[in-house]
Amino acid sequence: MQLRQSERRKAKIKMALQGSAGSGKTFSSLLLAQGLTNGDLSKVAIIDSENGSADLYAHLGNYNVLTLTPPFTPDNYIKAIDVCEKAGIEVIIIDSISHCWDYLLDYHSSLAGNSFTNWAKIKPLEKAFMDKILQCDAHVIATMRTKQDYVLNQKDGKFIPEKVGLKAVQRDGLDYEFTVVFDVDIKHFAVSSKDRTGLFMGKPEFMINSSTGKKILEWCNSGTNLQDAREKIKNTKNLEELKALYNQYSNWRELLEYDFKIQKDTINAKELLLNPKTFSKNGSTTHH
Repeated sequence: MQLRQSERRKAKIKMALQGSAGSGKTFSSLLLAQGLTNGDLSKVAIIDSENGSADLYAHLGNYNVLTLTPPFTPDNYIKAIDVCEKAGIEVIIIDSISHCWDYLLDYHSSLAGNSFTNWAKIKPLEKAFMDKILQCDAHVIATMRTKQDYVLNQKDGKFIPEKVGLKAVQRDGLDYEFTVVFDVDIKHFAVSSKDRTGLFMGKPEFMINSSTGKKILEWCNSGTNLQDAREKIKNTKNLEELKALYNQYSNWRELLEYDFKIQKDTINAKELLLNPKTFSKNGSTTHH
């Protein structure tokens, strides 16, 4: 155990792209990485389990490729991330993490005994892999394959089958682990289905490009130090300012919940001293 001085730490984005085959997840990931590294793709590595698809975009720049071969065990992915970290890689693209889930499903079905209780043997393996991603000291972009399906759309009086992406090949709720999740369709348009940065949620569909990565980098670098956040909360003058920060630091809410509560109580107490008539005897606000 050793004490150290606090330091300003910039956030590292952990994001996921999900879409069907052919939706452009790998290409979109590289464009995001281009923005996250200010155009220096030599600081980017793709952990490729997609049978060489990482090399298709070599014209973009000199990014690094680490090819994974079966079996796609969580441990093999963890070792690959270690290799990237030791090489000083700034953006790690894991293309794709669905192979790891496929492996775990196959492993689970091969176990003898009770299928339900056997999940207890699978969960720690998957958790170790996700913990490695979340604690990794680099930006991570993970791609997830969605199960393909077709819908019949009417066009000029005829029904034409159109490919759509459905549920990601991944355990339920995995998207909650990431700060941003983009759903990419077959026409390469993206929408954000999960966004703790506040940059993309509720925005219309768009095509991912390197400036999308730059936006995320700016968010990562903008006062994401926890101590800064606590200072900003302490310096709020009213509940509107406090609410704005509450929305801004949505991904740190659990860590800052106590700070928000204390400041809210402090602001309410000051309001009561300044405007005692706006509060009724039981402490609730009255409106005149």
